[in-house]
Amino acid sequence: MTTKINTGIFNKKIILRALRDSFIKLNPSVLLKNPVIFVVEIGALLTTLIFIGGTIKGTFSSFDMQISVWLWFTVLFASFSEAIAEGRGKAQAESLRKSRTQIKARKIAGKKEVIVNATDLKKEDLVVCEAGDIIPSDGEVIEGIASVDESAITGESAPVIRESGGDRSAVTGGTKVISDRIIIRITCEPGNTFIDHMIALVEGAKRHKTPNEIALSILLAGLTVIFLVVVAALPAFFGYSLNASGLKASQNLTIPILIALLVCLIPTTIGGLLSAIGISGMDRLIRKNVIATSGRAIEAAGDVDVLLLDKTGTITLGNRMASELIPFDGVDVEELANAAQISSLSDETPEGRSIVVLAKEKYNIRGRNVKELNASFIPFSASTRMSGVDLKKENGDLLQIRKGASDAIKKFIQDNNGFFPMKVEDTVRYVAGLGATPLVVSSNNKVLGVINLRDIVKGGIRQRFAELRKMGIRTVMITGDNPLTAAAIAAEAGVDDFMAEAKPEDKLKRIRIEQARGHLVGMIGDGTNDAPALAQADVGIAMNSGTQAAREAGNMVDLDSNPTKLIEVVEVGKQLLMTRGSLTTFSIANDVAKYFAIIPAVAAGLYPFHDGTGPLAVLNIMKLASPQSAILSAIIFNALIIIMLVPLALKGVRYRPVSANSALLRNLFIFGLGGIIAPFLGIKLIDMLINLW
Repeated sequence: MTTKINTGIFNKKIILRALRDSFIKLNPSVLLKNPVIFVVEIGALLTTLIFIGGTIKGTFSSFDMQISVWLWFTVLFASFSEAIAEGRGKAQAESLRKSRTQIKARKIAGKKEVIVNATDLKKEDLVVCEAGDIIPSDGEVIEGIASVDESAITGESAPVIRESGGDRSAVTGGTKVISDRIIIRITCEPGNTFIDHMIALVEGAKRHKTPNEIALSILLAGLTVIFLVVVAALPAFFGYSLNASGLKASQNLTIPILIALLVCLIPTTIGGLLSAIGISGMDRLIRKNVIATSGRAIEAAGDVDVLLLDKTGTITLGNRMASELIPFDGVDVEELANAAQISSLSDETPEGRSIVVLAKEKYNIRGRNVKELNASFIPFSASTRMSGVDLKKENGDLLQIRKGASDAIKKFIQDNNGFFPMKVEDTVRYVAGLGATPLVVSSNNKVLGVINLRDIVKGGIRQRFAELRKMGIRTVMITGDNPLTAAAIAAEAGVDDFMAEAKPEDKLKRIRIEQARGHLVGMIGDGTNDAPALAQADVGIAMNSGTQAAREAGNMVDLDSNPTKLIEVVEVGKQLLMTRGSLTTFSIANDVAKYFAIIPAVAAGLYPFHDGTGPLAVLNIMKLASPQSAILSAIIFNALIIIMLVPLALKGVRYRPVSANSALLRNLFIFGLGGIIAPFLGIKLIDMLINLW
């Protein structure tokens, strides 16, 4: 994806745009979606009106003016945190728009081609693309095979193969055909292409609050209402205490002071950062080249506790490599190596090439001239499940060399009136038990031996699964291999469970079983047969290289088509939840600390002794200079802490693969304790600076 532009927090262009948008977001209809900050704006407006009214009457109040200014700063800083998060998305969207150009399409109309604008194409239209052509819109290849440059979308310069009739048939508008010719069926209407969806998503146009966000917003609104009632009741209590102390009623708490107290005590910190945390979660996922249909999908990823992963390409490298030749009784290993290499000379698969290389490097059998062999190669087919070569000797005899699955070779030999020893099946089971794929090699009706094709487990994957296990996530490997091979690979990779000989319907059934047990399930897929399971999973990641059905069924699309990306998606989701939880903990602890910092200073003059201080002054442990400086210091700190935490909200709390209990204890220690200590230090420092003038 073309997101290589600088979208860092301190990008000048993004900051300037965010500053402008911050003022636009002062619109009450916009802030109404954030009840906490909306209350702050109302307070700022009331305080400003009181200050202006007092000034008109000739009673200028520097204190009221400063309270008004810092209340507006609080609202602006909260709006700025959301605006800068959105600004990074808008910068990415601009780069995507630049990748789109006005291109022409070769539409098939009847038996001829018609040149039309790409924007005029409709769903189900057929277009032709050849080498050098830009694919005009999203679609599926229905005829042909071609190499496609998708760097405009994925950022990956290496071309990919797109072909009809498989799980790599989907193409994206704006990508370029490098070779050959394909016919594409358009699968979307104008303005509804994949890039259009990406632009809307990264701009935040479709970002809806997640269930947890809604629940937290309701909690914050409830706390705001409670503190509003508490602050509204304070003048009555202070009035009674002033009367009992023999003090003047005019010394009671004014409306600006009450508003300042309310703003300091309600959870403005998390209220101002909550939206930015959600937007930045989507931004971090986009940076990993994964597009989520909504914030709900990311949040669900953070709560996933069961992961279903395909073996091939996810847990293993996907290319099985020949690692060993096991000759049968009475057969020389060189004879086996020679037959295995000859039967693989025309095999262009990674497995076939690895057999040729193994025979060459380990047994010093050099490649032969295919024409001189007078050979007729037999390609692999799904029906026969074997491949090989027929060699015509000088005396006219035919030598039939075959390699393939054990049961396929057994049938071939028995059909030719040969004998298939039981010991061969023992060797096949042994190789399968090692987690490898056994290929039996035969010459005419004689078994020569077994090729050990090993699917290499990806480096570091065992450690990744161990990290997931620490987070309480159970991993399940899904494979079509036999149970012996599946068990060996599962043990080597370190997964918690596996499904062998799994069919598409088995995946769907397993997901439903796990969900019925109360688990949240994540899985990844690319084919049409994966679509039901992707739709059923709580987090379904479709490969961008896969079919349109798969992309529509999932709630995320991986632009890199990297099957292991599921693990990174879970980490992003966990980080989002940890960040929100950490800053919520800090905010609530922050408010509690400000309560004990401000109220004693404000009430220190009640029931005064001969020196003018009252018994509540002993609670003024920070020794704040006066009630006015205490309130002003608190309101300044309350505004500044929001802007100071913006980088953390955008970057996210550092992710650690730990259990929920460990994460909770860490949050309480770092952010809970930090939220209590920071206001005491910050308010005292600001109070000292204020009183220097």
